[in-house]
Amino acid sequence: MKVLARNVEATTMRAMQFARVGHPLLLVERPMPLPGEGQILVKVSACGVCRTDLHIVEGDIRGTLPIVPGHEVVGRVLAKGANVTRFDLDDRVGIPWLASTCGRCPYCLKRDENLCDDPAFTGFSVDGGYASHVVADADFCFAIPPTIDDAHAAPLLCAGLIGYRAFSMCGDARRIGFYGFGASAHILAQLATGLGCRIAAFTRPGDEEGQEFARKLGCVWAGGSNMTPPFELDAAIIFAPVGELVPQALAAVRKGGKVVCAGIHMSDIPAFPYDLLWGERKLLSVANLTRADGESFFAAIAAFPVQTKVETFALEDANRALERLREGSIKGAAVLIP
Repeated sequence: MKVLARNVEATTMRAMQFARVGHPLLLVERPMPLPGEGQILVKVSACGVCRTDLHIVEGDIRGTLPIVPGHEVVGRVLAKGANVTRFDLDDRVGIPWLASTCGRCPYCLKRDENLCDDPAFTGFSVDGGYASHVVADADFCFAIPPTIDDAHAAPLLCAGLIGYRAFSMCGDARRIGFYGFGASAHILAQLATGLGCRIAAFTRPGDEEGQEFARKLGCVWAGGSNMTPPFELDAAIIFAPVGELVPQALAAVRKGGKVVCAGIHMSDIPAFPYDLLWGERKLLSVANLTRADGESFFAAIAAFPVQTKVETFALEDANRALERLREGSIKGAAVLIP
């Protein structure tokens, strides 16, 4: 195996490994991996803690076990396998959720690679960034803008990208409701308001701190998810994994408007009267992302810069970070630093 490497002196790496639902992640030591053809070995500088990681450890979605979670990864290239031309040694890269696709199925051939029939996902079917080092397919990584430091860049790799895809599905909507105001919404609120949208933020009822946080980021109104906004919405994005928010969002959206479900998992949607959907309202879901989404997103935030709010944790404190996310006590995004 031909590998071009620099400064790879260590023979082992550290990782927080998830092996069984209902059990905490464990700190393990593993042999240092080598990149194969088309792959890069990345020394992790920061890795965001995403709600999808919480769905994985709680068994809401099930993939390869044991697994190293983490798909909002920022780091530098330590080594690269054959036929890697996009990145050089020591380049700073971002590793997202979509790890690879088959390139052969009807969806890939139509450039809908987010719907690939045989994909791999970082931190779900291949090891991710809750680690000191990780191997990734170079073609699915992104260059990270030099103006954003590692910790603040990490949440952009999923919270930013998936939020941007959901926002793009809203079309020309100008009045948009964000149901759930966590990592993704706090990034998209800044971009959307920069583009001239009026954003209504919905938090857990009584979360006055979260509502004030939303207002500071430019939202024109913020209130509990049980409240009615002061203006009719053109579209709504549901970031919270709570199915009962769907009929509430449909009730707040005008005729012809859209409700976009942005999560990978959601609790059951309760029955609701057809009248809420009637009037050519549309209910949509977001599935993964494409590389084109990433290129568009990073171009957008170059024109309208965003500032992520992060709370950092040591790699060994990954379980505590996940618990804080579960509690809803993190404003912005949690980030692990190896």
